[in-house]
Amino acid sequence: MIILIYEFRFVLKFDFVFDDLRRIFALGKSKKRRERGRSLLLLSRPMADYRNDIIGLLEPLLENDTFLVDFKIKPTNNIKIFLDSDLGLSIEKCVRINRALYKKMEEAVMFKDGDFSLEISSPGVDEPLKLHRQYIKNTGRNVEVTKNDGALVTGKLTSVNDEAICLHFTEGKGKKAVEKNVEILFSDIKQTKVLISF
Repeated sequence: MIILIYEFRFVLKFDFVFDDLRRIFALGKSKKRRERGRSLLLLSRPMADYRNDIIGLLEPLLENDTFLVDFKIKPTNNIKIFLDSDLGLSIEKCVRINRALYKKMEEAVMFKDGDFSLEISSPGVDEPLKLHRQYIKNTGRNVEVTKNDGALVTGKLTSVNDEAICLHFTEGKGKKAVEKNVEILFSDIKQTKVLISF
């Protein structure tokens, strides 16, 4: 018997309300059954093979505005897929993609006895940007950039090109305040997080 598990995590953060909500729809076996009947298939096939096979089934289900950000698979056959969208990723879209992908994986008999669980969500507001496409999507928002040397730069993301990003910020206060623009190469960036506006 397949148990449907719906878990929606709503993180209402002002201008991030539906664009960057934590969205999770999990479909799979009960935890008790997964623990009792863990598949040993992952020990006989390279994990990269599973990743490639699942992504191959996923890609036709994604619309032009939706893209893969990250993919994780555990030895217990728990699969987590993180998606993003140029137009904002809705809960309904996560649910629709999850159902369609789960069905395809069952039909392909990727795991013995259908012993796997699948979760599809957005990365979440506290996750660093990983893809160039995410930088473009977040143009106009305030970000915090951690450089490879540990230096922090905070400002509004005003532009993105193939090699660098540009931040605008104010340095100093009152009469000493100075508007600045700084370009940061992607090769100098350790991580970038979008800041939540309050």
